[in-house]
Amino acid sequence: MINSAAGDIRVVIIEDDDTIREGYTFLIGQEEGFVIAGAYASVEEAMPQLAGDDPHILLLDVQLPGIRGIDALPAIRKILPDMPVLILSVYESEDIIFTALKNGASGYLTKNLPAPKIMASIREAIDGGGPMSPGIAGMVIRSFQKSSHSPLSRRETQVLESISAGKSRGKIAAELYIDTETVKTHIRNIYYKLNVNSREEALKVARDSKFI
Repeated sequence: MINSAAGDIRVVIIEDDDTIREGYTFLIGQEEGFVIAGAYASVEEAMPQLAGDDPHILLLDVQLPGIRGIDALPAIRKILPDMPVLILSVYESEDIIFTALKNGASGYLTKNLPAPKIMASIREAIDGGGPMSPGIAGMVIRSFQKSSHSPLSRRETQVLESISAGKSRGKIAAELYIDTETVKTHIRNIYYKLNVNSREEALKVARDSKFI
C-alpha cells in the first residue's frame, strides 16, 4: 500500500498493459491532490490488496488476462461498495458497455481519451457523476431512442449495428464473443424478421423504423 497525505484522492489502477498502466500511474501521480494507492496487472493480483489500498476510485481495464475486469465488478463492489469504478477500454461494443454498467461501473472511458479528459472524468466520478467518452455516451443515448417495437432481439440489433458500421463477420464475432457461424445465424434471422433479402435492404428497413 502506498501512503498518502491526508485529503489526497487515492487511485487504484488495474491494467495489464505495462506501458498504459505506467502512463496512467505517471499522469495521475503528478496531479496535485492525487496519489496512486496501487497499480496491478490483473484482478487476481489486485483483489487481496484492495481493502488495504482503501482507494477512493478504481480505474479498471475491461479485458484482462484471467478474470476479466467486466466480470470482476460484482466482487469488487462487495469489497468497496461505495467506490466509483471507471472502465478503461478500447472496445465500444454495446454489449460490453451495458454489461459493465449493469455490473456496477460508474463510467466508461476509451483509452484514447486525452489526459485532461481522463483527469476530469476521475473528478466527475468522485463527485458522483457517470463520465463517458463521447462515442460511448452517444451509443447509450441512441439505445434509448430505438423503437420499442423492434422485432429484433438485442443481439440481432447489435449484429445489425455492427454491419451498419462496416464491420466484417469475423470482427463482429470477435467483439461479441461469438463464432462466425452464430453471426451468420443472426443475420439470417434479421433478414427473416425484416422480410428482406440483402444487407442494404435490412439496413434501410431498420433505419427507417428506428430499430438501429
